[in-house]
Amino acid sequence: MIRALTGFSTRRPWRVIAVWAVVGIVASVLGQVLVFRVTHTDSAGFLPREYGAAAALRVAREEFGAEPDVEAVTVLVARRDGEPLGDADRERVAGVARALSHARVEMPWADEQIPGLSKDYSQVPGVELTATAPDGSFALLGARLRGNSTDPGMHALYRVFQDRVQAEFDEAGMRTGFTGGLADVVDRADGEKTTRLVVGLVMLGLIVLVNVLVFRSVLAAFVPLLAVSVVGGAAAGTVVGAALLTGFALDPGTPSMIGTVLVGIGVDYFLFLLFRFREELRRRPEEHHRLVAADVAGRVGTAVTSAALTIVAAFATLGVATFGQFRVLGPSVAVSVLVMLLASLTLMPALLAVSGRRMFWPSKGLTKPAGPGLAGRTGELVARRPLLVFVASAALLGALAVGVAGVRMDFGAGGTPRGTAAADTAREIAGALPPGVSDPTTVYVTADDGRALDADGLRGLRGALSGVAGVGSVAAPVFDADRTAARLDAYLTVDSRSERARALVAGPVREVVREATPPGLTAHVGGTAAVFADVETAVDRDLRTVFPVAAALIALILVVLLRSLVAPVVLMLAVGLCFAATLGAAALVFQHLGGEPGVNFVLPLVLFLFVVALGTDYNILVSDRLREEMARGGPARAAVARAVRHTAPAIATAGVVLAASFGALAVNADPSTRQLGLATALGILLSAFVLSLLLVPSAAALLGRGMWWPSRARGSAEADGQEVTGR
Repeated sequence: MIRALTGFSTRRPWRVIAVWAVVGIVASVLGQVLVFRVTHTDSAGFLPREYGAAAALRVAREEFGAEPDVEAVTVLVARRDGEPLGDADRERVAGVARALSHARVEMPWADEQIPGLSKDYSQVPGVELTATAPDGSFALLGARLRGNSTDPGMHALYRVFQDRVQAEFDEAGMRTGFTGGLADVVDRADGEKTTRLVVGLVMLGLIVLVNVLVFRSVLAAFVPLLAVSVVGGAAAGTVVGAALLTGFALDPGTPSMIGTVLVGIGVDYFLFLLFRFREELRRRPEEHHRLVAADVAGRVGTAVTSAALTIVAAFATLGVATFGQFRVLGPSVAVSVLVMLLASLTLMPALLAVSGRRMFWPSKGLTKPAGPGLAGRTGELVARRPLLVFVASAALLGALAVGVAGVRMDFGAGGTPRGTAAADTAREIAGALPPGVSDPTTVYVTADDGRALDADGLRGLRGALSGVAGVGSVAAPVFDADRTAARLDAYLTVDSRSERARALVAGPVREVVREATPPGLTAHVGGTAAVFADVETAVDRDLRTVFPVAAALIALILVVLLRSLVAPVVLMLAVGLCFAATLGAAALVFQHLGGEPGVNFVLPLVLFLFVVALGTDYNILVSDRLREEMARGGPARAAVARAVRHTAPAIATAGVVLAASFGALAVNADPSTRQLGLATALGILLSAFVLSLLLVPSAAALLGRGMWWPSRARGSAEADGQEVTGR
C-alpha cells in the first residue's frame, strides 16, 4: 500500500499537489476561525466526575446558574490623589457599577474574523461592588464577561470594556487597575506578541539556514517549510472539525502543541526523503528523476510509516488517562501525525517528482561523490571502538539521569506574569487584602432528600471551617432559589494558586468538611486550590497507568516492524535511559539549580511521549539502514559504519530542526511552558546525537547480526568482529 501511494503520487504529482494545496488552505482557514469554539479553559471541566472539584462545579452550574467560560475581571478603583475614598466616592463607584451592568459592550470585528463563523462576544457584562480596602484606599469591582479567554475576539471585547470603565472613572478623578482572569490573559498576550513574532521568525530562519548549509540549495531550504505549513493547516483543521463533530473540548494549549509537533516531525520526514533522494541521484545519474523519487519514497516511506505509527501509538495511550486534558491531547496529536504521514507518502514524493534534480540547485553536490566527512568519521569510530562508544554514551546519559533522584512535581497554575499592569494591580490589592479575598475556596452543600436548607443547619459546618488554620474567614451561606443548595465561601490566608493552598484544601479543609457536614447533606469543595489539588491526584494516577501501557505498545510495534526480539529490547532500554537522562537534566536545571518548586506536572508525561516516541523515530530510521547495510554482505561492523555515514546527516539535521521548534517555547512568559520547551529540545538532541548515532549503532556493532535474532539479515554471515574494511 505504501508503494502504491508513493507510486501514484510520483506519476500524477501535479494532481496531488493541487489537492493538498486546496485542502490545506481551506482547512487551515476554517481551523483558525473555529478553534475557539472547541477550546475549553476550565481545568475543573477536564476532571473525572467523581472528583470533588468536578462535583462542586456541577452544583455551581445546576443550582446557582454558574456559566462555563465566564471570565472574572477585578477592577480596582482609587482616588488619583492617594486619599481614602469618601462617601461621595463610594456612591460614585456603586453608581458606575450599576451603569456598567446595564450597558452593552459591542465586540469590534477584526480582518481575520469571519462573521457567521467567528463568534460574536457582544454582551451586557455583570458588574458589582465586591470589596473595599480596610483603609479605604480603594474599592474593588467584580466584572463577569462571557467568552473564551483565548479568543482574540474576546480580547478585543475586553479592551472596549476596559476603555469604557477607565473613561467613566476618569471623569470623577479616579484611577483604575485591572487584574484576574481575562485581564491576566490579555496582558500576557500583549506582552508576548512581539517576542513570539521575533522567536517565530528566528526559528524559521534557523530551519532555513540549517537546510541551506546542508543542501546548498534554495528549494531544499524553503520547500519543506512550505509543504509542512500547508499540511499543518490541514491537520489543525481536521482536529478542530473532529472536535466539533464529536463534542470534545480541546485544551487551549493543544493547537499550539500540534503546531510545534507538526513543524518538527514534518520537516524531519521531508529531510529523510531529501537525503535519500540526493544519495540515490548521485548513485544513479542516468536514471529519470521520477523513477528515483518513486523508489526513494517507497523505501523511506516504510521507515517513516513505522516511525509515525510509533508516535501515534504512544499518544493514543493517553486515551486511557482520566484527566481530560491528557485524554484530548493524545488523540489530537495522533490524528495530526496521521495527516502528516499521509502527506509524507503523497505530497512530499510528488514535490520530489516535480522538482527532480532542481531541488538541489545551485549546489554541484549531485555531480561530485560525497566525501566521508564528519558522518563518515563518526561511523568509522563507532565501528572500530564500539565498546568505548557504548560505555561513554551510556555513562553520559546515566550521569544526567542521576538528577531524577528527589525530583518533585510542581502543580502551580502559573499566576500573573510579572512586569504587566495586571501584575501591578494584583500586588496593590494583595498589600491591603488577604490573598483569598478575590479567589475564595467554595463549599457547596446540597440536601440528599431535597429538603430546604437554612443558616442554622449550616452553622456547625461554617464554624468548623473558620477554625481551620489557614482559613481567614467564612462568609454567610448563600442559597439557591429553592434553598435546596447552599454556597459557603472560605477566604484563605494564602494565595489560592500556591502549593500551600492545595495542601490546605486537599487535607484539613476537606477533612473538616467531611466530618462537620450534617447527616443527610452532601458537601463538595471547589475553587482554584481544590481544582489543582484534584488535578495533582488525577495526573499522578495517569502517569502510573500511561507509562507502562505506552512502553508496552511501542515495544510490541517494534517487534512487529523489526521482526526481531533483541533489537526492540535494545531500543527500548536506550530510549528509557534517554528519557531518564532528560528528566534528570530538567530537574537539575529547574529544581536543584534554578530554585523552582519542581518540574511542571505535565513535563514527565510530555517528555516520555516525545523522547520515547521521537527517539524511537530516529532509531527506526537508523535501524532500518543498519539492516539494509548488513543485508549487503560483508562484516557487520563495516555495515554499521556505512549506516551511520548515510543516516547521520539526516538524523542530525532533523534533530536540530525539531529541537529548534520546541526551543522556541523557551521564551514564553509562562514558566511551565519554558520548562516544556527547553527540556523537550534537550531530549530530542540527546535522542538524535547520543542515542541514534552513537549508542544504538555501537550496540549493533557489538551484537552484530545477532541483533536481529531470531530472524537474520540477508547476506554474508562473516564474523561480526572483523575490522572495518569499508564498502
